[in-house]
Amino acid sequence: MSGNTFGHTFRVTTAGESHGPANVAIVDGVPPGLPLCASDFAFDLARRRPGQSSLTTQRQEADEARILSGVFEGRTTGTSIAILIENQDQRSRDYSAIKDRYRPGHADYTFDAKYGHRDYRGGGRSSARETAVRVAAGAIAKKLLAAAHGIRVVGWVDQVGDVVAQIGDPSAVHVEEVEQTPVRCPDRDAAERMISLIEQVRKERDSIGGAASLCATGVPAGWGEPVFDKLKADLGKALFSLPAVLGVSYGAGFDVASARGSDNNDLFGVENDRVVTRSNRHGGMLGGISSGMPIVLRCAVKPTSSLPQPQETVNDRGEATTIVTKGRHDPCLLPRFIPMAEAMVAIVLADHMLRQRAVRG
Repeated sequence: MSGNTFGHTFRVTTAGESHGPANVAIVDGVPPGLPLCASDFAFDLARRRPGQSSLTTQRQEADEARILSGVFEGRTTGTSIAILIENQDQRSRDYSAIKDRYRPGHADYTFDAKYGHRDYRGGGRSSARETAVRVAAGAIAKKLLAAAHGIRVVGWVDQVGDVVAQIGDPSAVHVEEVEQTPVRCPDRDAAERMISLIEQVRKERDSIGGAASLCATGVPAGWGEPVFDKLKADLGKALFSLPAVLGVSYGAGFDVASARGSDNNDLFGVENDRVVTRSNRHGGMLGGISSGMPIVLRCAVKPTSSLPQPQETVNDRGEATTIVTKGRHDPCLLPRFIPMAEAMVAIVLADHMLRQRAVRG
């Protein structure tokens, strides 16, 4: 299986499945001397872990990261950092009744079509369980970015169903505001309505989709490669690599389709001896290179595909049947999606930071 490694200079390789003994990440490219210990992973892993509230799956995982290599006396050595997170609460029996049936919305059929043999327990390698070690790798990237440039990456739930948050300046959103509600929306009024909607669809044995926004502040101008490795392209790939993401936009996004150039262009100026733009419809990237303005992104996340209600499907012999997916699943993916998305954005930025050092020193 190829495609398990992401990044060029800051590189993350993952291995593991939903119901295997553990998931592992190997992180290459971290410079020596960065203070790092297991507790540095705790905050973001707690935000991603299952069972954290009534809005998420009730699978119980401690998600404690163990550092196996690359750190000595509390500091990175410059060698590969290996991180292990054990799976402790697998219930594989929940999937035995559907091992030969294709769950609508899942990768069951496509994995069979590609490999001819798949791990049906919770989706195996296609499960979002794999993202636990991505979040751990992202915690390293966040720490590196903060230490080097004071960069912070913050994500929040922007929409659940037809409930849309009202956020003014994305760069003014802080993680403390986001964490004040279990749905991770800094608009308190919208958050309450989101929670009510998620609880409603759970009672109806259904699920609901939504959108997440992300903002990276403090990114200097000049990061990104101007052709195939544009910063926006790598960020798009990173976010699309996460399960359930069906759309990614940045800046004004699809609103540019109805805009005129005279309205859409962000006009340049100088502020505190620094080139800035008076607005940020370009989302912090021009020509695929960071402009120094906040990088603003938005992801559309589909409803959870696993449903505890009958759905029509076929089995691996092509016979028509029905399926009810048992097990423990999120009625809405958005609350636990936030730390995953932040991690992937941080990994891309750390990679381009190190690549820029090679260009300009």
